[in-house]
Amino acid sequence: MKTIDFHNHYYPPSYLNALRAEKGITRVSTDAAGNPMLHTPGDINIVVPGHRDIDFHQAVLDREGVDMQVLSFTAPGTDIHRPDRAVAHAHMVNDSFAEITRERPDRFTALATLPMRDPAAAAREVERATSELGLKGVMIFSNVNGVGLDDERFWPVYERADAAQAVIYIHPTYPVGVEAMTKYWLMPLVGFTFDTTLAAASLVFSGVVERFPRIRWVLAHLGGAIPYLAERLDRGFHAFKECRTHISRPPSDYLRRFYYDTVNFDVRALRLAIDFAGTDHLLAGSDYPHQIGSIRAMFQSIDALAITERESAGILGDNTARLLGL
Repeated sequence: MKTIDFHNHYYPPSYLNALRAEKGITRVSTDAAGNPMLHTPGDINIVVPGHRDIDFHQAVLDREGVDMQVLSFTAPGTDIHRPDRAVAHAHMVNDSFAEITRERPDRFTALATLPMRDPAAAAREVERATSELGLKGVMIFSNVNGVGLDDERFWPVYERADAAQAVIYIHPTYPVGVEAMTKYWLMPLVGFTFDTTLAAASLVFSGVVERFPRIRWVLAHLGGAIPYLAERLDRGFHAFKECRTHISRPPSDYLRRFYYDTVNFDVRALRLAIDFAGTDHLLAGSDYPHQIGSIRAMFQSIDALAITERESAGILGDNTARLLGL
């Protein structure tokens, strides 16, 4: 049974070096243990060895029994920088990911990051990443500096992704209204999950998902609240004409075709997602090496499900392998 961890993160050293040299909106300091600390407005990310040292990262996978990972970038992403730097940083990250996947093809594949604040450049990067770099899809964040993913300025990105039948993974970033989430780590604990929920609902109601049917959508953190709120979204479709303007079927019809990573380690939540979308639409994820992530909790929560061995194998790796053509 091959295990593929869909949700995990990596900062290429070239990107960290660029941040140090540019002295832009992201300030880099170093903690007492020698870890880079990325200071962005309202947040600090501690870049531990698992985030930045691919040898260390792979050694952890060996120890924990993970066969392969789908590397992706992480919040806040490149879009907090001015457009030209966002494009340059995205290229830098994606080139680094491609190099890792070429050197270690049995252990890593990757999703490209996109400079969405420059939609034309982001559309070109979809093409470059999937055709030239050999990456298996793209990751975008749940909003672009406060602009929703359903905004028509981003449709050229979706057109290119649709033509490539690409995977688009939605990972949260700083949500709108983050000023109400400054205490108790409420931004990542609550804001992230609801920003993913808002993004998915907006993409469906706006007609983006229907207009671009060949995109394979994946949602982080078990879809936020999507499995829990899907029935309410359907009631909105039937109750409000505005919710029927751009789509021909209830939202849950589209959302059941999405894929959901298992970074919610509550077995009851996983069962709800299975009831909603089926075991064939869940992808094992750990959120390693973030403090809030856990490879062991990923395994333990999936092992605790009362499902068949074949279904378990699907969640642990076969679904991801099929989705990405591995």
